[in-house]
Amino acid sequence: MRHFGHLAPEVRNGLFHQEPAEFDAGSPARVLAAALGATLYCPATRPTLARDVVKQADQGVVSMVLCLEDSIGDADVPAAEENLVRQFAELERAAAPHTPLLFVRVREPEQITDLTHRLGPARRLLSGFVLPKFTEDRGLPFLEAVAEAEAAHGQRLFAMPVLESPELLHLETRAGTLAGIARATDKHRERVLALRLGVTDFCSAYGLRRAPDMTAYDVRIVASVIADVVNVLGRADGSGFTVTGPVWEYFRQHQRMFKPQLRRSPFAGPAEALRSALIEHDMDGLLREIELDRANGLLGKTCIHPTHVAPVHALSVVSHEEFSDARDILRSVDDGGGGVLRSSYTNKMNEVKPHRAWAERTLLRAEVFGVAREDVGFVELLGACVRGAIL
Repeated sequence: MRHFGHLAPEVRNGLFHQEPAEFDAGSPARVLAAALGATLYCPATRPTLARDVVKQADQGVVSMVLCLEDSIGDADVPAAEENLVRQFAELERAAAPHTPLLFVRVREPEQITDLTHRLGPARRLLSGFVLPKFTEDRGLPFLEAVAEAEAAHGQRLFAMPVLESPELLHLETRAGTLAGIARATDKHRERVLALRLGVTDFCSAYGLRRAPDMTAYDVRIVASVIADVVNVLGRADGSGFTVTGPVWEYFRQHQRMFKPQLRRSPFAGPAEALRSALIEHDMDGLLREIELDRANGLLGKTCIHPTHVAPVHALSVVSHEEFSDARDILRSVDDGGGGVLRSSYTNKMNEVKPHRAWAERTLLRAEVFGVAREDVGFVELLGACVRGAIL
């Protein structure tokens, strides 16, 4: 699979200076962690789950979480597990050419070993598990269950802990909780693919909910937790992990979001009409939050609606200017150089040593999301992704 692989080759060629690279479930963990992109959550109770997975893959989704936790009622868990097993078997029989990375969000550690066994041959489609309300004490049994399932079936399985517990939010217990999470995840470093933030749970603890024109970073108590998580668990010195962005809760139907606005004025070009549609239909907050995610050290995003996927991926593409700066910095490192370089765009300084980690992360993102051509920006990338849905 590859990001933007659902677009025709000639369309990709017109958008990218460097096209996104192909990857699969067997790729190195650092590549998969960067490539997660917009991870789409879906309740495991859906009767058409297998078809939904194939459909979303055809529209550019590369990672999905099939949820047995908060998205379904307590009484529905046994039926959801049975449905999950059936739907995996249907996916296996369908032999779709491009299946996303699939993760199951469980409630208890015992579900990991049980479901991995029950999936049978279809478990080859399983990339791992999402572990809820992760702390050191609660999380270690989950990680040990993933290791046990991996050993029992000879298949690599990843874990994605969700950081959402009250102990992490509350100031008096935050430092100790973060230190415990660091110990637990470091012990199982080879199977922790990424850490996910449960911002909705953080807000819930204080009876808060951000409005559609506000980002998670406007809610100061949430922003402080994000900053501390990145401080302790997202460092670029080799000790950190990929930390993904929080969920965006607001959405409208795809056709209603774009189609009326694009038909409104025959004088506006597609790019201008799409930009107006995004702002008018409450997407401006999402776009600002995605930009702030990356500025604060997060990569990828939890998504609960398909219309969020294309904006996340379009804003993950590396600009030609970013690519030029990152490449120049790392070339200087390889040549044994240092000091300060003038950007090839002649609009900034590139200080080799301080900017090295940024450059390395940028080129990894360029590998999985591609590098846009000089004259291609977010609107052109997003327009290419949604054009088929709005015509």
